This record gives sequence, structure tokens and C-alpha cells, in this order.
Amino acid sequence: MAAFRYVAKSMEGKMRRGTMEAAGISGLQQTLREQGFCLIRAKEVRAAEKKRKLSPAKLQAFCRELSALLSSGISIVRGLEIIAEGEGLSATERTIYSAVLAELKKGASLSEAMTAQNCFPELMLGMVYAGEESGGMDVVMERLFVHYQKEYHLGQQVKSAMIYPMVLLAMCIGVVLLIVAFILPQFEELFSEMESLPAPTEFLMTASDFLIHKWFLLLCIVPAAGVFFTLAGKIRQVRRITGYLKLHLPVVGRLNRVICTARFSRTLSSLYSSGMTIVASLQTAAGTVGNCYIEEQSGKVAAMIRSGVPLSAALKEVDGLDRKSTRLNSSHMA
Repeated sequence: MAAFRYVAKSMEGKMRRGTMEAAGISGLQQTLREQGFCLIRAKEVRAAEKKRKLSPAKLQAFCRELSALLSSGISIVRGLEIIAEGEGLSATERTIYSAVLAELKKGASLSEAMTAQNCFPELMLGMVYAGEESGGMDVVMERLFVHYQKEYHLGQQVKSAMIYPMVLLAMCIGVVLLIVAFILPQFEELFSEMESLPAPTEFLMTASDFLIHKWFLLLCIVPAAGVFFTLAGKIRQVRRITGYLKLHLPVVGRLNRVICTARFSRTLSSLYSSGMTIVASLQTAAGTVGNCYIEEQSGKVAAMIRSGVPLSAALKEVDGLDRKSTRLNSSHMA
């Protein structure tokens, strides 16, 4: 699978720009065709380009500054110059903003200049394009600022909520290692006099022996496991299964469903209010929830919307979203 930056057009004349993984150009064309778009041009994204991403905190700062500048009557080019020359920017931010500015000076639109950098999320690109079509770029940037501000705060709340469980898990692991590596060996002589040991005790004694005499193997096992899971995470089917498990595990699944629903609803509202069609908004919003299992269901929902099914009824068919929250969001948009 490779990542492609693409520009596509629907039968209604709506343009769509973004990044998508596909087996090749033909696979990308097929996927876009199923979503009602015709591929215009595409370019493979190099591995080095994938690493340049902006966090929600940096995105909200960029949108806030650009919104304030545009509201004051400053042109987009001059606004980007002021932002790129501002204080407190990292080297990556300054490079990205300067590259966007260079594309603007060549005659590209803001959405095209931002798409060329492969650093901005598809949600932002879609809303910027809608703002260019409607002429309300300052309003769109203000909405994006609010969106990424909420996204940043949500991330901080999740991290804060996970601190206690992570500390507790670390303490449990430490206690188990202490027992297995230092306390159990004290009973080895006693256990050796017994003819047979229960299976759990035998397992613990084997683990204790491994940690004491073969601990150096962990230096190879742990990195190898990390590489394995990293490579497995790039396989779409693996991501789909992982996404399903995240949404259906006891306790944690409920929290993940609420988080995904909050992201989906907020993104859908922002895109639709910016002038994008409901079908394009749905597909873009599904790609921002961070769950491959939910994202794959966006095509089915879009097809139902095109056939005349109400939004609330279509969203009920999405496995992984909180039913109550999606119903309220659909009523609000209506």
C-alpha cells in the first residue's frame, strides 16, 4: 500500500483534495469511483514527507492567527508572510508555512498550496476549499480554530484520564517483576523437594528462572515485538480488526465510542456549515475519527444518503458510533 495525494471531481462538479492509501493508481481510481469521484491527478507521497505533521495545538494557533489577520482585511499572502516570520515557531512550522507562501506566490490557491505540503489534515483542506468557493475564508479559519481547540482539549482530557490507570499499571508490573525476580527464587529449594507443582506455580518459577538467567534476551525480544506491531499496524485489515476491538472491548470500548462520536460529530458539523455537501462531509469526517473500522463504513452511509435515506437513519447503521449522540447531532443539523 502506498499513499497518494490526489485531486478528484464529483459528477456535481465538487472538487476533492486529500491523501489516501491505495495499492496503486488503479486502486485509487476504483476507490474514488465508488465514492462518486473521478480522479483528476495523483502523486505518490514519499516516506520522508509523511513525517511532517502538525499537532492540533499548532493547527489551532495557525488558524487563530490567520483568521484574525484575514478579519482585519489583510490578504492571504501577506497573512502567511506575517505568520511565517512570527516568533516562537519551530523549524518545521517555519518551513511548512514558507513553502505554502511560496506556492501562493506562484499563483496556487490556498487549498492547493496546503495540499502540496502533505502536512495539513483532510478536514482542514476540505474546509479551506469550501471557504475559497464561498468567499468566507476568515469565517472558515475561525471555525477551524474552534475545532482544533476542542480537539486539543479532548486530547488533553484523555491523557489526563489515562494518567492514573497507566501509573497503576506500571506499579502492578513493577510488583510482579519484584515477586518473580526476587521473592520466588527464595522458595526454589522448597519447591524442588515437591514431586509436582500446580501449573500456575510451575509457570511462575519458569518465568522467574528466565528473568534471572536469560534477561538479556528481552533486549532482543522487546524491540523485535515493537517492529512487528509497527509493521502489522500498516496492514489495513489489521487496523480494521484493531479498530473493531477498540470499540467493543469492555469499559474501554465505551470510552472509545464516545471519543470517536465526538470527533465525528464535531467534524461533520464544521464541514457541513462551511458549505460542503453532506456526502463529502460524511466521508471526510469518517476519516478523522482515527478508527479504520468506522472509516470503512462511510461508503455505505454515503450510498444510503444518496438514495434518500435520512441522515439519522443512515448513521444508525454505523457500528462504533454512540447511537444517542449521533441522533442528537442529526437532529441539530436538520
